[in-house]
Amino acid sequence: MFVPIHDANPLKSIPFQYVTVTIIALNVIAYVFIGTDMIPELHRQEADFAFIPVEFLEGAHLPSSQILWLEDPLPVPEQFTVISYMFLHGGYLHLIGNMLFLWVFGDNVEDSMGHVRFVMFYLMCGVFAALAHAAAQPGSGVPLVGASGAVAGVVAAYLMLHPRVKIWVLVLFRIPLRVNAAWALGFWIALQFFNVLVADKDNVAWWAHIGGLVAGAVLILFMRRPGVVLFDQTRGGA
Repeated sequence: MFVPIHDANPLKSIPFQYVTVTIIALNVIAYVFIGTDMIPELHRQEADFAFIPVEFLEGAHLPSSQILWLEDPLPVPEQFTVISYMFLHGGYLHLIGNMLFLWVFGDNVEDSMGHVRFVMFYLMCGVFAALAHAAAQPGSGVPLVGASGAVAGVVAAYLMLHPRVKIWVLVLFRIPLRVNAAWALGFWIALQFFNVLVADKDNVAWWAHIGGLVAGAVLILFMRRPGVVLFDQTRGGA
């Protein structure tokens, strides 16, 4: 596996990726105050704001004994959890991985559509990811948290915009390698589909990743600025 660390792809239409940085900051703040696994008494709040398919689809709260060890759950509307879940993470590695992908690729996707549209794009990718997860596991009572689905939408959009841009990645989290975005992100996307087929007993919501990817690939067709081309052939800056 790999993590991205840098892309040579300067902004063209916006001076700074304000929305991308704000989303990262909100995720970090939520992890510190709600989603950190170092403060056990806050686990209840994390699951209250998580997306739980069976509760969302059937509108009935599970007994607290079936959801971690919760007592006195907060009255959070289930409709709200399709948004709130994507700002929570179950561990610091989960958070760091998602935010690295968002930091490297989010700025150029934001640049392609502008600040306001990027907010809508990001949230819609996350919502569609949750719905895809619920469709795949409608009876699941396991809380879903994490920005992976929304970030997957950003990855799909970036790949469709800048497949030839050179990016630096850490292979196996320690070996730096400079490759085309098409190779790195194409491999990452293929891995998500592979895991849907073979990794059905782990704790990763792979169908949420697929839902986010599909949403991102479709939405970029309509939400990019006029004149922004798909599959740009430039390789980026230095």
